[in-house]
Amino acid sequence: MRSRLLVGILLWCYWLMPALGVAADAQVEPPTSAELRIANRSITVFRVPLLGEVPELRVKHATVVINEALDSTDSLEVSIDPILNSYLVLIGPRRAFIVSPKDVDELQYESVMQAAQGAAENLRLVVAETREARSLHQMLRAAMACLVASMMLFGLLWGIYFIRRRLLAVLPALMKRHALSLKIGQMPLIEASYLYPLVSRVLWFLRWVLVLLLIYEWLGFVLSRFPYTRPWGESLNNYLLSVAQSLFESMIGAVPRLGVVLAIFLIARGFSSFSKSVLRRIAVAGVFTWLNEETLQPTTRLTSLAIWLFALAMAYPYLPGAQTDAFKGLSVLIGLMISLGASSVVGQAAAGLILTYTRTLRPGEFVRIGEHEGTVTELGMFTTRIRTGLGEVLTLPNSMITNAVTKNYSRTVQGAGYVVDTTVTIGYDTPWRQVEAMLLEAARRTTGILEQPPAQVFQTALSDFYPEYRLVAQAIPSQPRPRAELLTLLHANIQDVFNEYGVQIMSPHYLGDPQEAKWVPREKWYSPPANPGGDHRAP
Repeated sequence: MRSRLLVGILLWCYWLMPALGVAADAQVEPPTSAELRIANRSITVFRVPLLGEVPELRVKHATVVINEALDSTDSLEVSIDPILNSYLVLIGPRRAFIVSPKDVDELQYESVMQAAQGAAENLRLVVAETREARSLHQMLRAAMACLVASMMLFGLLWGIYFIRRRLLAVLPALMKRHALSLKIGQMPLIEASYLYPLVSRVLWFLRWVLVLLLIYEWLGFVLSRFPYTRPWGESLNNYLLSVAQSLFESMIGAVPRLGVVLAIFLIARGFSSFSKSVLRRIAVAGVFTWLNEETLQPTTRLTSLAIWLFALAMAYPYLPGAQTDAFKGLSVLIGLMISLGASSVVGQAAAGLILTYTRTLRPGEFVRIGEHEGTVTELGMFTTRIRTGLGEVLTLPNSMITNAVTKNYSRTVQGAGYVVDTTVTIGYDTPWRQVEAMLLEAARRTTGILEQPPAQVFQTALSDFYPEYRLVAQAIPSQPRPRAELLTLLHANIQDVFNEYGVQIMSPHYLGDPQEAKWVPREKWYSPPANPGGDHRAP
């Protein structure tokens, strides 16, 4: 009773000193807090000096008193006793420590009494665990429990290994049987040889997840059996439970937001389908000149893309984790990568849209783009493919097409087909009427050139040494003969006709008149090794 009265007087003086304007040296620079741990268990945390003792010294005094009390007897009672605005924590008849208002963690306790009760409860656990640690019977039970848990762990690990080995043994035949049943027509949808490594890696991952989880639980159970290591086991179990609880609460909390995202997705899907039907009807009706069968597909894709981008912007705030700094940082990183690396892709797509809506090219047309010519086979968003007369398929970037001069040989023809043209130079001593007649005769002999519209000959230039003649004709569209083959036949027939009439072709360069005209008489057309039976170009 006298000790309690003395402590009360000291506490009253301690709390009265600031009111009188007297500041202790310890209050000028507050010391760091100190944690009181007994038998590896946290009891409480001292944050301020009290009765002239800094937190470290308070911990030392409390440790000495508690250890002496634990060594003296096994029957101890822990209680709290209020004194002024603080609480004494008693272990038996002795004062263990004092909990003052400034020691209270406001995040954990609402009042000094709750903090004192929490410290007393922790001290009671220490007393009970000390009694348990001194009991041989309790220690033997704990050791037996650990032995049983270890045997169960090894049994479960062996069972996991056995099940995985059995699954890997039966999986090839099982996957092969089911893979053959999954077909689209006669083509298997899944190749078993590629599926087996994937399934084996998944089983390997699941095995190690189960092994680590079992070892984690075993370790927490074993540590919880013994008094000294019990706080470690409890922290392991509490951490796993807190993680599972956090994940479960996050999933439950995300359900309403995911419902909003699903609703936005369904609405966007409905608007996308509605826009497709509306655009299709407008294209069939011909309301807008720019919207037809050719531009319907890209217009539909652009409209759907705009709808889905708007839906994504609406659903973004409701995505799980959208408000976290990690999600925001990842979004900024992805946007920066797209902005830096997709400039050429955006340029190609813009060029593809320009080609589509200006109708510069159409599939099936014969065009010349820069140094390349051929039939357009595919007009895509980023590239255009053309098939040359030599059987090559060229893939040209759309940006290159928009920056080059494009010659379309199929756009101005009558009906389907494409234009075939060639240029020859003949001397001024040959009548131009004769040259035109010979070029038209060569066009008539060429199989694959239409008679209607008739071929035409244009004098494109009167050069210094010869005039230039250009033969323009239209190819038969129903016979998809490559342009190179058709030009080969036309050039061969031009040479034959000019040789028949003894006219010299002066292409491509003219230096002077030779002593004799350079032309081939008919009796020399099939000089060895030429085969007269295999030539069907002349009539």
